[in-house]
Amino acid sequence: MSDVAGLGAVLTAIVTPFDDDLNVDESAFVDLLHHLVAHGSDGIVVCGSTGEASTLTDEEHLRVVELAVQNRPEGVTIIAGTGSNDTRHAVHLTERATALGVDATLSVTPYYNKPNRRGLIAHYSEVSKATDKPIVLYNIPSRVVVDVPNELLAELAQLDHVEYVKQANNDNLALIDGLGVYAGNDEAFLRTLELGGCGGILVASHLVGNEMRRMVDEPENRAAIDASLRDLYAVMGVTTNPIPVKAALELAGRPVGGLRLPLVAADEDERAQIRAVLERHGLLASAGAS
Repeated sequence: MSDVAGLGAVLTAIVTPFDDDLNVDESAFVDLLHHLVAHGSDGIVVCGSTGEASTLTDEEHLRVVELAVQNRPEGVTIIAGTGSNDTRHAVHLTERATALGVDATLSVTPYYNKPNRRGLIAHYSEVSKATDKPIVLYNIPSRVVVDVPNELLAELAQLDHVEYVKQANNDNLALIDGLGVYAGNDEAFLRTLELGGCGGILVASHLVGNEMRRMVDEPENRAAIDASLRDLYAVMGVTTNPIPVKAALELAGRPVGGLRLPLVAADEDERAQIRAVLERHGLLASAGAS
């Protein structure tokens, strides 16, 4: 199914910029949001994994959501990460984000406590009562341990407001009854579009958003564009996201600050790999080349 008229096809999971004291840099966030929209993004996913939501306080988290809603250009969708491994907390964040005016929420599978099937159904049943906006389920077993199989995703689609899934298990990538499917990994964006999915929730679009937009608008050129971007997708995974994309943005002349522990900055070898790929794509800022 095409979702260009819904949440959008190119959704960028935006980083959260920090200042030198690792406080949220609100002006840098707004500037980056506008840059992404000007370079191919239909919508912005705030406070997800890429946005370091796990080390934001609730006050910071909701302030970033508020900034996104208040500063989005007309027609741009805002999807707020509101998941948690505590159902009460997920409900609270979902309620607050909804009140702030988001277009949808992104709800990750509860992590660490490893809920069973009945627990997952109960969790999402409560979350679904907390909003009147679409909910995007987020299946990412590499981070949360639990993998939600497609047949359970289809069952969860029967809950009110559960309308989409961000599928970050490439092995499970398939159309699902009742759900619009978004690629959760950049390298699966092409496959998702070819399957008839909605698009992707992407990271490389921080750097090559126009090219990823072309993959939606120019179906005949998708394969060639995707092939040209494979090295960039790969280097965005040279270490844990969002370490590489924050380094890449700095090297590209759009610094967004450091990372909060336990995440640490890219080391020299990682930066060298990122720099080489950016240079190959003509993305390296002269000031960031050293």
